[in-house]
Amino acid sequence: MKYPFLRSLLSLGTIILACSCSDDKSPSNGSDVSIIPCEDAWYLQEQGLLMYKDQRVTDLAGNQVGKLVPIQGTLIAIVKDMAGNTIIPQVDLAKTPVIPGDAARCNTNPQPDASISTCVDAWYLVADKKYLLYADLTVTDEAGTQVGTIVATSGSTLVNVVDMSGKPVVNNIDLNTLPLIHGDNVRYKILEPAFHLKDATGDYVIYQNTVVTMPDGTPIGYADFTTNTIKYIDMVTVLTTTSNILTLPILTPGAKCVDYTAPVVSSSSQQPIVSSSSTYIPPNPNSSSSKPKSSSSQPKSSSSAPPPSSSSAPVTGKCPTIKTKGNGGSGWATRYWDCCKPHCSWPEHSGGNFSKQCTNKGKSANTNWGDGSICSGGPQMTCTSQIPFTIDGCTEMAFAFAAVPAANGGSCGKCFQLTFTGTGKYSNDANIKRLKGKKLIIMATNVGGDVQQGQFDIMIPGGGVGMFNGCSSMGWGSQGAQYGGLLSDCETETKYAAGKYKSCLTEKCNKSFANDEEAKKGCLFLATWMEAAGNPNHEYVEVECPQVLKDKY
Repeated sequence: MKYPFLRSLLSLGTIILACSCSDDKSPSNGSDVSIIPCEDAWYLQEQGLLMYKDQRVTDLAGNQVGKLVPIQGTLIAIVKDMAGNTIIPQVDLAKTPVIPGDAARCNTNPQPDASISTCVDAWYLVADKKYLLYADLTVTDEAGTQVGTIVATSGSTLVNVVDMSGKPVVNNIDLNTLPLIHGDNVRYKILEPAFHLKDATGDYVIYQNTVVTMPDGTPIGYADFTTNTIKYIDMVTVLTTTSNILTLPILTPGAKCVDYTAPVVSSSSQQPIVSSSSTYIPPNPNSSSSKPKSSSSQPKSSSSAPPPSSSSAPVTGKCPTIKTKGNGGSGWATRYWDCCKPHCSWPEHSGGNFSKQCTNKGKSANTNWGDGSICSGGPQMTCTSQIPFTIDGCTEMAFAFAAVPAANGGSCGKCFQLTFTGTGKYSNDANIKRLKGKKLIIMATNVGGDVQQGQFDIMIPGGGVGMFNGCSSMGWGSQGAQYGGLLSDCETETKYAAGKYKSCLTEKCNKSFANDEEAKKGCLFLATWMEAAGNPNHEYVEVECPQVLKDKY
């Protein structure tokens, strides 16, 4: 038996396949009868490619890898990849073997693996990349971000996929031949774009700052971008490992099964995880930290050197001489107090320069550096003696502890001088203007890979607990907004009437910390010395640490 030879014709630049007049059918010379495409296709045996009349080019598994570009008026075509780069500069279609297609026997679309899921039923298509096709005619990538739509073909049961601009992506799709992924009703609550990993051990949402949550937003651990491991909150137990976190699908606001909670941008609140801007920023593989840190999103794991005594009594005397020793720049100040064990209290972070850690509701210094944080079920927490403070007779300078940016050369025990400019990150109200010229000397008890360059996150009780609330066992009252704390509450309650912030914040500090005079004093620092100013801008420079800070570190 012979199979009719399928000959290539070019009509108005469009490639079509037409039968010759042979009586019988047989594979063209050089074809491989073990390959059964769904429709007739030219076969490039050496390259392992199939070329179709709709100008698709696929590998033998049916994955689209390129497109066929015919040369007008000839039987010659160019093969290009999906980016438009030439793979094969010249293919003579008249001499290229053709494999007859068989829609009943072909199976070119691979089955989805367990890592691909969706909250509602979707067809699974593999072409130039993986697609999910929905009954509402939307098309998404594997993370649920819409990348196109389904377009019906007139007079046919086949459909086409076009991108968001209407440009064809994949044509002549028979939905009945595609695997169906059944929806699991799982939705992902995110605060910013995050990597998504689902495997046999669990379903993980991985943020750029290394915090890992469950789909419902509950924190469960951290990601190590260096080893590509997901660890439990204790930072020891390995939950799972993947080949490369940075190549995982990315959950984004607006995606099919994603619920995005936009941070409320007040004049003072630090936004969760990513930045202080009101727009989201996709995960940046080059800046991902492999250690947890910061005020807004995770336990400020830290503490350092065996703590000297820490009295809450006022320090008296004149302003110390501050000596500049390093580089500087400009930025802004945020605030937090999450009660977690400081970053610089962990042996693996401190470099031997331990920051103080405490038990007994932050009152008893403790040197068991290997103990876990209260934010992950351990006994250690931030010491309330590390509240901001002033020196009598030195009104224009104050002292505090903070999470500092790794990008600015921050490391445990380093000090920086912040000189406030009288302008703000989000507003320029009278409170912020009154800060102009004041200097805040801060010492790093937390070093954050996710704290942005120029951003210094000041430790202030009532400043916001962030993602991990270690303060729930302190017996304090309300801690205010998760990001921004009591001052953020005052801003919204007063409808952003800056003249009312101080009285509102003073009342809240007195009420929330009625049973803790030390923490109350730290909270009132924001209302008094810092003028109830939210997210003020500053110029910063590295300085030698004054003794008054060393004594409390």
